[in-house]
Amino acid sequence: MANHSATKKDVRQSRKRNERNRYYGKTTRNAIRDIRAIDEKGAAAEKLPLVASMIDKLAKKGTIHKNKAANLKSKLAKKVNALAK
Repeated sequence: MANHSATKKDVRQSRKRNERNRYYGKTTRNAIRDIRAIDEKGAAAEKLPLVASMIDKLAKKGTIHKNKAANLKSKLAKKVNALAK
């Protein structure tokens, strides 16, 4: 690691951002897993906007690519719409 103070600060900032991105990414993945496990259409449809919002936030911050976010939301919507009432 370089001895410049700006480089040290950049390392600290990137570590903090990395931890934050990992936390929100893992939380979103868990929410996606939970909504896929739901068998009732009403309950899944109720949680879908919350999970879609989480995915959108990750894409907005650049944690995941915007196309990946669109694909995830599309697959979740298809699954929720295919559920029996």
